[in-house]
Amino acid sequence: MTKPSRIHSIKLISIGNSKGVRLPKVILQKYGFSDTLLLEETEQGILLRQMDNAKLSWEETYQEMAQEQEDWEDFDNTLLDGLEMNEVGS
Repeated sequence: MTKPSRIHSIKLISIGNSKGVRLPKVILQKYGFSDTLLLEETEQGILLRQMDNAKLSWEETYQEMAQEQEDWEDFDNTLLDGLEMNEVGS
């Protein structure tokens, strides 16, 4: 038998041109959240979790990126988006 999840209703708030959420103090304390969280998109929805203080090595970073199997086909198009024409001295 799985433990029922607790549901909290929270509102999106304006933060400049963005939106944000306020997490209740009880939740922050319960999970030990500090200033920075990791936001992970999963098939079930968004997962917020505490950020590990350990940094990945270049090798670990490469392996993590390779596992994502991201499609970089559009990358060349972004390099040629015309912004280089607006640089000073162009």
